[in-house]
Amino acid sequence: MNLLTILLVAIALFAIALKTYGGYLAKLVGLDNKKKTPAHTMTDGFDYVPAKMPVLMGHHFASIAGGGPILGPIQASVFGWLPCFLWIVLGSIFIGGVHDFMSLISSVRHEGKTMGEVIGKNVGKNAKILFLIFVWLALVLVVAVFSILVANTFAANPAVATASVLFLVIAIGMGYTLYRKGASLGLVTVIGVILLFLSIWIGLRAPFALSARTWIYLLMVYIFFASALPVWTLLQPRDYLSSFLLYTALGGAVIGILIGRPALQLPAFTAFKQPVGYLFPMLFVIIACGAISGFHSLCASGTTSKQLDKESDAQVIGYGAMLLEGVLATVALGTAAMLTKAGVADGLANWGGPVGVFAHGMGNFLANLGIKEQVGIAFGALTVSAFLLTSLDTACRLGRYALEELTAEWAPALSNRYVATIITVIAGGALALSGTWSAIWPIFGASNQLLAGLALLGATAWLAHLGKKYIVTFYPMIFMIIVTVVALLTMVFQNFAKGNYLLGGMSLVLLILAGFVINEGMRAINKFKTMSAKAK
Repeated sequence: MNLLTILLVAIALFAIALKTYGGYLAKLVGLDNKKKTPAHTMTDGFDYVPAKMPVLMGHHFASIAGGGPILGPIQASVFGWLPCFLWIVLGSIFIGGVHDFMSLISSVRHEGKTMGEVIGKNVGKNAKILFLIFVWLALVLVVAVFSILVANTFAANPAVATASVLFLVIAIGMGYTLYRKGASLGLVTVIGVILLFLSIWIGLRAPFALSARTWIYLLMVYIFFASALPVWTLLQPRDYLSSFLLYTALGGAVIGILIGRPALQLPAFTAFKQPVGYLFPMLFVIIACGAISGFHSLCASGTTSKQLDKESDAQVIGYGAMLLEGVLATVALGTAAMLTKAGVADGLANWGGPVGVFAHGMGNFLANLGIKEQVGIAFGALTVSAFLLTSLDTACRLGRYALEELTAEWAPALSNRYVATIITVIAGGALALSGTWSAIWPIFGASNQLLAGLALLGATAWLAHLGKKYIVTFYPMIFMIIVTVVALLTMVFQNFAKGNYLLGGMSLVLLILAGFVINEGMRAINKFKTMSAKAK
């Protein structure tokens, strides 16, 4: 079998799902363009700003993509390509796409508030508080880790740093001309994309070299402004612009695969147990963004819901973007699957980990288009770096939202957008500079999927409250909770056995937190179910 076959199967299934299952979900929640979205009813020029569908699609896709759908499938390929492929396709269609869509539309129906508010209104205040605390702490960890990854990338590849800085300048110009001068989106997009690729050319010829530590400080300054400034000035246009980098990489890879038709050399299945753990639950934790990721619920309910122009856009943006990410995850899996089992191990060890494997795969695909392989490798690495930066600034803004909602009642001063941003930036920066982040990062994968399960719980409670059929979120919720509970229990026992009490203790705390929120959620769902039955 060759890579083209599984890629075409994935694309065909995703296209069918967008029309059929996506249409069913839209009908279930009653998408209605007559209902004004929070972007219109609560416009403030900062966070609530209606965006044209292509612009918001670019922002949302760039925000949720990040490095996850690229890195996860390559790491999980040690189990073989078949289980990874099945999880990517089925997970994206029936779990991840549902999770993202419901997070988006439930937020839109709750004044554009985060999933914390949705949980608060439909589950309870205590569950909301615990959920928001968990979310903010997780986002601080994301800010810390992604700032280190971006800083290390910039230090090792100064050309990428130059291009990334130029991206920001171009994005600011795009935001100004679009929203202040009313320029044509098409014209601004064409000029912006041309300048985008020109900045890559300039970066290769004028690399900007600084130390990784210096870059961390500069990145903290950048994410403060990206989080505190109106969304149209920087964050939205930069993500929209960056999405064209990913579209180009994805399109080039698909065409390259179509021409080259690389064979799948990796076994379809290797073994149930690998050094990373057992296939269940680790496959479903390692491949997160390519199938389902709790971080997506924060993006959908944090920034995207505040910019949705009309409800019908939610089907393409909320559900469709997850399916498009599934295509990206399939391509990423292909960069590993066209290697032998030994080749994957060698690539992970000698090419700089999953990023290196992906970059070399991109070089191989683009070579079929007549592009020099080394240029393709550099382009692949730049693509990953650009989206790590996108995830970084989005995570900071989401952290600000979570802190604002958490402190709005008991400490109003802390809910000020600038104060909340400063606290989030300082916490993330301090963790990054302390060097202790690596001690707690191993549990992030499980906590991210736990977040997905809790977001699905909130969506289920909301649907039950409305008297809607909540089976579409209930069973995915059950599955994700089982996966994360098993993963966290494994981490508790393994880490305590090794004497690693920090990780073991944190895993135990997450289990207790999850248990409380799940208990509250199930009580709420049962209550709404009983009320609905009596009403009939």
